[in-house]
Amino acid sequence: MSKGRLIIANILGVLVVIAFLAGGAYFYYQNENFVKTDDAKVSADMVQIVAPASGMLKDWDIKEGKDVTKGKAIGTIEEEGQAVSIKSTMEGTIIKNGAGNDQLVQGGQVLAQAADLKHLYITANIKETDLKDIEKGDSVDINVDGDTDVTFEGKVEEIGYATKSVFSTLPESNTGNFTKVTQKVSVKISIMNPSAKVLPGMNAKIKISL
Repeated sequence: MSKGRLIIANILGVLVVIAFLAGGAYFYYQNENFVKTDDAKVSADMVQIVAPASGMLKDWDIKEGKDVTKGKAIGTIEEEGQAVSIKSTMEGTIIKNGAGNDQLVQGGQVLAQAADLKHLYITANIKETDLKDIEKGDSVDINVDGDTDVTFEGKVEEIGYATKSVFSTLPESNTGNFTKVTQKVSVKISIMNPSAKVLPGMNAKIKISL
């Protein structure tokens, strides 16, 4: 190998080592200063609007996207000559309408579903091994799949009191072979000034500053 090629090879080798060290330092910095996950979704407080009695549905002018007020009548049910008011137990926006005017409904039937779109938040599932470093008030960078051009700001609001497996409906099987599985805990994160493109149920990625 000529002297010139040897020098070039050595330079390339040094650059590779520098890049490797820089990548390792960046990875270490990220792990020490941030907790990240893409196991997160946009959430909102929701309520089902149900029929308080059986009868004929009247005055039902509900459409998806319409705002409803807590305690204010949004329709009536006529039964045996009497009218029973239908009310929402929460202020919000109709995200699902499942009924129509002059429809015969049963008591307890779900007529619509409303969500508080003015106070959206993120529900992130954090590994138990990362939870020790997270505190209420930690700042969070949020990216939502429905609006990928924007990084939203947020803060850790609540940290769950149990792992998600505690609420699983599937019974644990005991086969004699134990495999340790890293558990996850739900963390509630506020989202500041979400755009109209951010909707409940959308996937999100979060980065918590420690």
